[in-house]
Amino acid sequence: MSKPAARRLVIVGGGTSGWMAAAAFGKTIGRSARITLVESDAIGTIGVGEATIPIIDTFHRVLGLSPLDIVRHTQATFKLGIRFDDWQRIGASYFHPFGKYGVDHAGISFMRHWLRLNADNGLLDHGRFNLETMAARSGRFTLMPPTTADGPAINHAYQFDATLYAALLRDFAEAHGVERIEGRVVDVRQDAASGDVAAVTLEDGRAIEGDLFIDCSGFRALLIGETLKVGYDDWSKWLPCDRAWAVPSAPLNPIPPYTRASARSSGWQWRIPLQHRTGNGYVFSSAFQSEEAARAELLANLPSPPTAEPRLLRFTTGHRTVFWRNNVVAMGLAGGFIEPLESTAIYLVQAAIMKLMAFFPSDPISPNLVDRFNRAMADEYGFVRDFIVAHYTVTERDDTPFWRHCRTQDRPDRLVERLRLFADDGLVVDHPDDLFKEASWHAVLLGQGLRPARYPALAGMTPHSEAVALATRIRDAVDARVGSFPPHEAFLRSCLDPRAAAPAHRRERIFIR
Repeated sequence: MSKPAARRLVIVGGGTSGWMAAAAFGKTIGRSARITLVESDAIGTIGVGEATIPIIDTFHRVLGLSPLDIVRHTQATFKLGIRFDDWQRIGASYFHPFGKYGVDHAGISFMRHWLRLNADNGLLDHGRFNLETMAARSGRFTLMPPTTADGPAINHAYQFDATLYAALLRDFAEAHGVERIEGRVVDVRQDAASGDVAAVTLEDGRAIEGDLFIDCSGFRALLIGETLKVGYDDWSKWLPCDRAWAVPSAPLNPIPPYTRASARSSGWQWRIPLQHRTGNGYVFSSAFQSEEAARAELLANLPSPPTAEPRLLRFTTGHRTVFWRNNVVAMGLAGGFIEPLESTAIYLVQAAIMKLMAFFPSDPISPNLVDRFNRAMADEYGFVRDFIVAHYTVTERDDTPFWRHCRTQDRPDRLVERLRLFADDGLVVDHPDDLFKEASWHAVLLGQGLRPARYPALAGMTPHSEAVALATRIRDAVDARVGSFPPHEAFLRSCLDPRAAAPAHRRERIFIR
């Protein structure tokens, strides 16, 4: 008979990824396992993963945290999607929303009907048929559920202070039995026979033993990389950016309910509005721009005065060749890094946590289980990579060496096939394990300027007048719903009111993309 392997679960490293893991496992297995998190206050955290996507509310529901908890404890604002400026060409903008466009009709998605109407009637604004896009344009937001069973729901994520978010999760984890040990790891002891990690040794000589170790030690990858010598798949040939300057600035007024990503000369700049400040950063390629020039370009494009000196981050896009080896599972930066263009950093931590819960090992650890976890995580990273690469390679920009390189660089094979299918027939085929579904691909590919040669054939089976009537009803319903929302800042103030009660959960499937 097998027995649970992880009676002693040790998490090495804190920050967002470490405390997410600690909170989740403290909540779910804290009564039957000893969970320890080891971190050192002397080792800083990256702390710039401030923007999220809607599936984070699934994680919060596991913990029992409400939107009010997040807003009140992390200086959070609400996020309806991402605005992209200057990506197709300088002066052009589009919005990637968190919700679907319209409603399905005659067995196919609304956007297939839209492609047909667009071909018949010229360039139509598909944003008019999406609730999140129109709410973002008007600066409005609410958590109210839809008024009717088939009415448009509002999908949201958060923009928050990553340091405060980790602190909130630390309080939660410690309340659920997780023990935090302060100390710097100076040695890792392995079992001589199996190669498993047996213990980590701290500067003061203490040895923290465990059965299963989660490596959240950041780019250092203390356990998965330095100890177990797991290699790294470098994706620089597809995603050449390898540096980022990050700097906070004064808060915006009004606070928009979305993140902004603006293409720059050798990369792109993020703008994340929080209650107390604005997060800014410039992701760039050192092969095309010096660090000093990139710093100057960032500071020249801030929306408000800086409140600290810029910090430089260096990274290599990619992931570990395996995420789980022996009794070590890598999460967060220890497992891999993809630039935060679509706010996926925290999601990839969440995905690893949820998959480890699903594949939680018995003793001995099954190689088949480990292989399945590793394939699943490689797929998660690979699908995100393809989506990010599309932003760079589907573009009209050729005004700098960086953008000329991006336009002509190789694309992953799966992305080549996907782009060809959309360009030829207007089709997006969803993969069940792909985070980004049809609506997301439509938003980005159309926003980047890719127009299909023809619309999907089935859309032509619907009478033209019926398709026009459908679009009119959806547009009017979206306008009516958005008109009932309060301004984003007014809603934030209502959330911060201590008399406010946690809102009822919306539809169970909150992440529709």
